[in-house]
This record gives sequence, C-alpha cells and structure tokens, in this order.
Amino acid sequence: MSFLFIAPLLWMVVSSLKPENRIFADLSSFNAFLPLDFTFENYFKAFKRIPMMKYLFNSIFYVTVIVISGLVVNSICGYALAKLHFKGRDFILTVIIVLIIVPFESIILPLYLIVNSFRWVNTWYALIVPFIANCFSIFMFRQFFVDIPNELLEAAAIDGASPMKTFITIVIPASYPVFATVFILDYVSHWGDFMWPILVSTGESMRNIQLGIQTFFTLPPIYYGQIMATLTVTTLPMAL
Repeated sequence: MSFLFIAPLLWMVVSSLKPENRIFADLSSFNAFLPLDFTFENYFKAFKRIPMMKYLFNSIFYVTVIVISGLVVNSICGYALAKLHFKGRDFILTVIIVLIIVPFESIILPLYLIVNSFRWVNTWYALIVPFIANCFSIFMFRQFFVDIPNELLEAAAIDGASPMKTFITIVIPASYPVFATVFILDYVSHWGDFMWPILVSTGESMRNIQLGIQTFFTLPPIYYGQIMATLTVTTLPMAL
C-alpha cells in the first residue's frame, strides 16, 4: 500500500534522472522506477531555461517570513485566549473558531481590494502580511496551552514575572511539539500557494516556485524530463 502511494513520486524523481527518450519507453515495465542511463542533464537544462534559483528563493523567503511571524503572533494570541482572563475572551474565541471554516476563495476579492488600496500589489507586503495571523494556528496553540498547569504560571507570577516573561520562559519551552506542528502545517500550506501570488505578484521578480513551474509547463518546446526535474526540486523542501 505504501509503494502504491509513493509510486508516482518515485517515478517523477527517477524520470528526472533519465534521458528524454527513455522516460516513456520504460513506462510499460518496472524499469520506469529504475534510474537507467543516470544523468543530471535535465536539471542543468531546466535551470538554464528558467531562473529556478530565484523562484526557489522567493518562495523560501516569503513562506519562511509568514511562518516565523505567524508562530510569534498566533502563539501569543493562543496563550492569551488560554491563560489570561479578560472581557470578551470567549466571544473572540468563538469568532476565531467560526472563521476557520471560511474558505479563502470567499475573501480573496475583498482582500485584494484592501491590498490594492494600500498600494501593496507587487510587493512582499501583499504576499506576507495578510497571512501572518491564522485562525487555525491560534486555535491549535490555545488548545495546547490550556493543558499547561496553572500552578506553573502562578508560581512565576508570585516570583514577579510578567505574563510575557512567563510565556517566554515557561510556556514556550514546554510547547515545542505544538510549535513544530504549526510550523510544518503552515509551511506546507503556503508553499503550494498559487491563486494569491498570481493576483498580487505581477512581475517576474516576485514570482514564486509554483508560478515559475506553471510558466515552464507552457514554455516550448516541451521536455518531460526537464518538467520532472523542476517538480522534483519543488517537492524537495516539502519532503525535507
């Protein structure tokens, strides 16, 4: 069962290491999954045809900024909703839970109008700022922080620690699993962004890897070995 699920990915990687004429010639046998006539020529040619490194850098840069900023903002918000007592806390939590189910496609037009009114189109702000706060991440942090014993926080308060100092020195060291989980989920989610970048990044200088690959698919002549090479490079960060 595992082999069936991983077979397409394995075929993609092996095909990227084959000459163009061997990719479909071996498709009718198990040789399709064996790197016969091993070569990196497809990678060299693909990187020459499109600025792959620039697209990779753009994706890694803005996705990393979103995720790291989101860990800070969403964890603090989740901590406040879990451990601090203030008026309207339950209402805010309810709104956050409701907003989780709102599909991105339903807000993409008003979001674009807001970004355009700020004159952020074709800037990093448009790609990064709208996605730092994430309702699902806030809820995950909140649910994890609820289980942290209040006695630890009360002991820190007795020692004179502020809520922020308590969060940094006690809560974060005890919460590495949820930070790692949110990091992975957010990174995978934003790495595959296509619809929003194609709206707000009008120039090639800010094109992410998904837009770059889409351009490569329509760039004549079509070489499937080079396409497999670009897909393999795109998949590598997610596999890691």
